[in-house]
Amino acid sequence: MNAPAELLEQVRAAVAKQRPLCVIGGNSKKHIGREQAGDPVDMSSWAGVVDYQPEELVITVRAGTTVSGLQKVLAEENQVLASEPPEFGGKATVGGTLACNLSGPSRPWQGSIRDHVLGVRIINGNAEHLRFGGEVMKNVAGYDVSRLMAGAMGTLGILTEVTLKVAPRPEATVTVRRPVGASEALRAMNDLCRTPLPVSGACWHDGDMYVRLAGPASAVAAAANRIDGSSLPDDRELWSGLREMSLPFFADAGDLWCVSLRSTRDHFMPDANWLFDWRGARRWLAAGGDRDTLDRHVQEAGGELWHVRGAKNGAEVFPGRSEAYRTMLLRLKQALDPDGIFNPGRLYSWM
Repeated sequence: MNAPAELLEQVRAAVAKQRPLCVIGGNSKKHIGREQAGDPVDMSSWAGVVDYQPEELVITVRAGTTVSGLQKVLAEENQVLASEPPEFGGKATVGGTLACNLSGPSRPWQGSIRDHVLGVRIINGNAEHLRFGGEVMKNVAGYDVSRLMAGAMGTLGILTEVTLKVAPRPEATVTVRRPVGASEALRAMNDLCRTPLPVSGACWHDGDMYVRLAGPASAVAAAANRIDGSSLPDDRELWSGLREMSLPFFADAGDLWCVSLRSTRDHFMPDANWLFDWRGARRWLAAGGDRDTLDRHVQEAGGELWHVRGAKNGAEVFPGRSEAYRTMLLRLKQALDPDGIFNPGRLYSWM
C-alpha cells in the first residue's frame, strides 16, 4: 500500500533526481489525454472509506477506491453518486475520475463530479500532505484547490483523499424512446428540459431520441405519459453503455472526438456519424480528418473539440487555450508543483 509516508518519500526522491512521476489509479483512463512518461505512482491500493455520514449525504474515501466499490457502499444506504461517473469495468478510481472530471448522462441535471467535491487531500511538489476544503488552509491565489483538481489530469498534485456529496437513489426511472432526426431531437430534448418534468438523461443516435425520467414513482409514470414515444422495458444497458462508452458507436469509431457546446446549437456536419448526449451539450463524433478542419467547424458552431481517441503521438488532444489561460495554468502548476514532476505533458504539451 502506498501510504502517505511512502508517497512523500517518492516525491522527495523525484524532486532530488528531477525525474517525472506518472500518477496511476486503476489505469482505466490511459486513453484520455496525452501520453507521458515517468516513474509510476500506483495509487490503486490506497483505497477504502475514511468517513461516511449517510444522514449528512457526505462520504470521504481514499483516492484509490474504485467507483464501483464506492457505489456498493452507497447502495447499502440507498444512495448514489449523482454525477453518474463511469466505472470502466470496475477499474476506475475516485481519484482518477476526479482528475479527469468524468461524469455520466445525468450531468446537466445533477452536476459534474467537480460540483460534488467538498474537499481533498493532496501531496504537492514540495512533498507536503495538504488538506483543502473542510478543514481549510489557505488556497493558492484564492482558488478552490479541491475543485481545481477536477480535470487537471494529475498535473497539480497526487490526490490521496476525496470528500464528496452523495444523493438519495431515485425511487423509479423510465426511459422513453422516440424515432426522430437529429435536428428535431435537439429541439425536442431542449424543449422537454424547459418543463418541470423530472428529466435525468437525454440522448440521440441513429434516428432515435431517448429521454430518461427519474424520481418518485408516481411523478415518473405521469411524466412518461406526457412524452410522445414508447417506454423501454429495460433501459439499464442503454445508459450504462453510454456512461461507460461501450455502445457499438464507441467500439466502431476509429477516431473519436467530443464536442462541447450549447445544447441548443443547431445540428452541423449532418453527414457525419454523431451521438448526442447531455441533451446536445456533449456531442460525440466518429470521424477521420485533420484536427484543423474539424476545429474550424466546431469553433464556428461556438464549441470546443477534444480528440478522445486516435490522436497522433505528441499531438494536443484537448481544446486550444488562450495565452491568458495558459499563463494562469502555468502559475498554478508553479505554485503546486514547482519542479514540474507530476504527469508532465499529460494535459498539454506545454504544462
